Amino acid sequence: MTKARKDLISLADTPYYHITTRCVRRSFLCGFDRETKTDYEHRRQWIVERIRLLASVFAIDICAYAVMSNHYHLVVKISPEQIEALDDQTVVQRWLTVFKGHPLVRDYANGAALPSLHREFVAQQIEHFRRSLADISCFMKYLNQPISRRANKEDRCKGRFFEQRYTSDPLLTEEALLSCMAYVDLNPIRAKMAETPESSDYTSIQERIKPQFDLAKAIGNLTGQGFFQSFNVELKPLLSFNETTRNQGQTGIPFALIDYLELVDWTGRIIRADKRGAISSRLPPILKRLKINKKKWLSGATEFERVRRHRFSAKKAAPLAA
Repeated sequence: MTKARKDLISLADTPYYHITTRCVRRSFLCGFDRETKTDYEHRRQWIVERIRLLASVFAIDICAYAVMSNHYHLVVKISPEQIEALDDQTVVQRWLTVFKGHPLVRDYANGAALPSLHREFVAQQIEHFRRSLADISCFMKYLNQPISRRANKEDRCKGRFFEQRYTSDPLLTEEALLSCMAYVDLNPIRAKMAETPESSDYTSIQERIKPQFDLAKAIGNLTGQGFFQSFNVELKPLLSFNETTRNQGQTGIPFALIDYLELVDWTGRIIRADKRGAISSRLPPILKRLKINKKKWLSGATEFERVRRHRFSAKKAAPLAA
């Protein structure tokens, strides 16, 4: 018997979760369907765009993702403090980015003067928005449903696109978090869809190595399809790696990015009998392939906390591209 989602998500235990969603019957509805000889590869980009934009609205941080041909993986951090820190007006604006909202809520967002009874109603709605924007079930619902509708419209059919219930597994330790992230980022290699992490399309590790997410194009695609009302929220980057572990205020992944790249590269070279693919032992290590000077990287990383308020912005702090 399946458990209720509220019994599976416990922020008191961990904010980190591994989410998996599969297409119905595990059909290749996001890749090349060998049976029908139809290519649905472009749908993988739909999912990436919606993941990245929706996470910017919600209090959900993306640690890792991989969009495959018939399923996708997410490693997320639920961060309700992000919503708690926002004023009511900002919360409403975020909600209206995705949803039409009640007319009274739209009036409030536009600065209209409301009678007390209406203000009370709007206040109740705002509390609902705060809870929903930090809720993984709400996030997954508004991630999957529009993708399903868009795919069904393209296929001129009705019915489910994804299986009804996604899986959510808590990641209770740092080891579990890093192991799961590496597993997710290596999915295309294990499936023999890519040879290296940097060539693994529709994955978080490729985005970290060579950032190429086109925000303007994603907004145009999703607002043009009617899946966002308008998008005025700043794009949230993937959850960052913290070079050092802190006793308090640990907001990022407690690991160094350069070490994570080596971890994924090393793990991907291990040949598994139950998987088709692995990183070739003939290839040089990932840092050499990407032309990253480890000594220079580590020197910059250890001094980053000291100098960033003077010279660096968040975007300049982690240059990965050679």
